[in-house]
Amino acid sequence: MNPAQLHGIGMTSRRTRERLRRRLEDRGIRDPGVLEQIGNVPRHLFVDEALASRAYEDTALPIGQGQTISQPFVVARMSEALRRHGNPSRVLEVGTGCGYQTAILAGLVDELYTIERIGALLDRARERIASLGLDNVRFRHGDGYAGWPEAAPFDGILVAAAPAEIPAVLVDQLAPGGRLVIPVGRHGMQKLLLLRRTDDDMEEELLDAVSFVPLVGGSE
Repeated sequence: MNPAQLHGIGMTSRRTRERLRRRLEDRGIRDPGVLEQIGNVPRHLFVDEALASRAYEDTALPIGQGQTISQPFVVARMSEALRRHGNPSRVLEVGTGCGYQTAILAGLVDELYTIERIGALLDRARERIASLGLDNVRFRHGDGYAGWPEAAPFDGILVAAAPAEIPAVLVDQLAPGGRLVIPVGRHGMQKLLLLRRTDDDMEEELLDAVSFVPLVGGSE
């Protein structure tokens, strides 16, 4: 990838990314590490070229295969929530998608494991992550409902698609004190939740009303 593509020009420039960072700060994102990542990661690389001029709008955009790249505010909100009780070292992401959330998280954690059920999306995300020089990400083509048991337990799990109910398998893969950030519910009735595993229970906090694609089992 040439430097012009990486750094962007005009509506994809570093200056445009900085404006997005300031907008998110104005909306209440306070974590300096998350804000720095929003300013650093070139979101235009994660959308089709035809949509590059819209990459730094605070909106979700289509990425093909019936999927979307999440709204930057939601990406920042979920990343910030994952770090609420201390920065997690070992994190699982369910739903790699185009890889944008992956790139944000990779700059914040030591080890990142990411699962995507759609092989074509995973292949493109892997290429984009490699182009940014991020080498702490492991990829899996598979069913997000299964998690990544041989790599568990995780300090944090972030789910980028909405199941009808919280998957017990993912909860079981949390380390003590670990956090799960997940949208839950049917379309039009989804809630973004932060769950924290304590010694004998799970603490639950409602973060926002959100709209995500459904979490689907299996792989293709």
